[in-house]
Amino acid sequence: MPDHSTQFEASGGGMVLTNAILLYRREAPRAANSHGAMRRGAPAFASIHAVEHDAEGQSTIAAGAPLTRAHLRQWTEALGRTVLPEILPANVLVAHPDMLAWWIPAQVRSAYFALSNPPAGLRVLSERTVLPVPYPPHLLVATRSNLGVYALPSDERPTADTELLHSPVLNVYLDGRLCWGNIPEPKSLAIASIPDFEQAVFASWSTHPNPGPEMTVTGKGGLVRLWDDLAARRAGRFPVKRLRPFRIRQGSRGAAAAPLTVGKLIAGSVRR
Repeated sequence: MPDHSTQFEASGGGMVLTNAILLYRREAPRAANSHGAMRRGAPAFASIHAVEHDAEGQSTIAAGAPLTRAHLRQWTEALGRTVLPEILPANVLVAHPDMLAWWIPAQVRSAYFALSNPPAGLRVLSERTVLPVPYPPHLLVATRSNLGVYALPSDERPTADTELLHSPVLNVYLDGRLCWGNIPEPKSLAIASIPDFEQAVFASWSTHPNPGPEMTVTGKGGLVRLWDDLAARRAGRFPVKRLRPFRIRQGSRGAAAAPLTVGKLIAGSVRR
């Protein structure tokens, strides 16, 4: 049986190159994407090669063999030795090196309002204040590039088919991303970082709604006045029916927007 070893070997306290993986793709007409860059087809074949070294230390890629699932498993196992196993809390949906997703039940918690230009007629949010308000259940999806914040339609663990709603948090953009501003960003996607991500969303000062708040809620008054009413009444439950569904465009421009589900969101985040 041929030796498919793909591990690095120590040499003088360092690392020595032992293998190379080459990716091949079928040539196809190239088209420019929306950013002007040229797109090619997806890789269609991969091979793994030994790397040979001459007496002067020069490296040469030798003849290769098709890359197999066995090779991939071997690399995955080798890299996985540096990842410590964790017991997942019940609220965690996805724990992946590039993504962490979890849901948060509906609850009343302290909110921090310091509106820079409050509309006239507010009862309690016209001044800088900290007071309890009800939040709907939420889904948070942390990746290495952003934190997605979405509301859930019911106070239960979501499934892949659960349709997402816009979050009413003022620091969230219309596309679901958190506006970090000067909020410290967690450096890790480990389970232990969940409290830090939640702190960034729920314990930071809301100075103004991000563009498009009228698109996130129904009814009169808009998002700021909704929060003002909930705070003034010391409401115990957020009116989830006021939140608009999160929708995504698919296919041609004339096609209707489809609901964004947990499954679609997770799949799309992995591909980015």
